Amino acid sequence: MTIKIVGAGFGRTGTKSLKHALEMLGFGPCYHMIELHQNPERLNFWLEAADTGKTNWDALFEGYNSCVDWPASHYWRELADYYPDAKVLLSVRSAESWVKSIQSTIFKSLRTFPDMPPGMERDRRVMNYEIIAKRTFDERLDDDDHLVSAFNDHIAEVQRSIAPERLLTYDGSQGWEPLCKFFGVPTPEEPYPFTNTTADFQERARERAQELAKSSKS
Repeated sequence: MTIKIVGAGFGRTGTKSLKHALEMLGFGPCYHMIELHQNPERLNFWLEAADTGKTNWDALFEGYNSCVDWPASHYWRELADYYPDAKVLLSVRSAESWVKSIQSTIFKSLRTFPDMPPGMERDRRVMNYEIIAKRTFDERLDDDDHLVSAFNDHIAEVQRSIAPERLLTYDGSQGWEPLCKFFGVPTPEEPYPFTNTTADFQERARERAQELAKSSKS
């Protein structure tokens, strides 16, 4: 397998739904941040990428056909260069709704890692903080105007850098049609999968916190 689709969109732009959609279209498995929980043994590749800007991409993505969401989307330029035949999928939504969503989900999780005991989960949070909070948003997580500007600048940079015939800018509210047309695949009979609402994310975060609390006491 090799990566056929590089996701360039920020987290909370419908990337979890997009993961399921791409898998339904035959471009799976799709690597998403959730894989850091399900396959934590690949964390060292991301730690190396965060430290040096590169890693063994083929080993990291072994068994995957596509990737979306952070941390992969932070390296959209490197991955687009490394996989020159891959299409680039830029997931978007309104900047205002994105800020509201990320403040209630990912940013809450990022702020909790200093209180965690040493271990793989803390390493994952530290890596995400480095890539997302520091390098993407200059640690200005409480400055909504700055976040909106960074969000819009990122979209513009991807659109400026990737050839139009290779890039799809996509809003999940558009459903199947743009995806299927761009990738040249049939439209599924099933509805487009809308998943990972803010409430879903927060519930998973509570469950993980409870699991960590139990493991720290054992």
